[in-house]
Amino acid sequence: MASWCVRAVRQSYSMVASPALIRASQRQLCSATQQANRNDADKGDDKPDQGSAENNTVESLLMEEKTKLEGQLLDMTEKYKRALADTENLRTRTKKMVEDAKLYGIQGFCKDLLEVADILEKATESVPKEEVTDQNPHLKNLYDGLVMTEAQVQKVFTKHGLVKLNPDLGQKFDPYEHESLFHAPVEGRTPGTIAMVTKVGYKLHGRTLRPALVGVAKAP
Repeated sequence: MASWCVRAVRQSYSMVASPALIRASQRQLCSATQQANRNDADKGDDKPDQGSAENNTVESLLMEEKTKLEGQLLDMTEKYKRALADTENLRTRTKKMVEDAKLYGIQGFCKDLLEVADILEKATESVPKEEVTDQNPHLKNLYDGLVMTEAQVQKVFTKHGLVKLNPDLGQKFDPYEHESLFHAPVEGRTPGTIAMVTKVGYKLHGRTLRPALVGVAKAP
């Protein structure tokens, strides 16, 4: 029995120490090492692909954010320009309103004074010039006073931009400055021209405050 065991051990040792078995083991070891290296290389190749994909995703997000911000900037710029234009228009209108208020704020007062000027003018015209002599001192003094008062009133009117509109006979009718009371054929007058002035008008700083009342000639 003991001898059989010894033989079995020897056979096992000879199999383990066999050169063929050692070479086979070496081949298997090399194959395993090469396979492991290939696996490591494959894993190494996968890492750059993953990094590239992540970079593309980040770039795409940044481009979207850039486009969004550019759109917001353009929108805010347009709103800013419109706000500036509206502000400038408002400033211009306000300035014009203030200037008009300064120029035409006395318009109502001037209209009331025109009646006084008309009365003074009619009073001086109604006085017979042949009666204004030194032999009639009271009438002469009254007439001179009326003339001076009328002249002073017109001077004050001119100072404040109120100018008399007294069109000449034969002047072309202007609907912005004249008001026609009648149309009649007048000998020697061209149709469409002024044939008679019944009441003078006035302009305040170039704007017609009261048109002159006139008669207009027409064709026979």
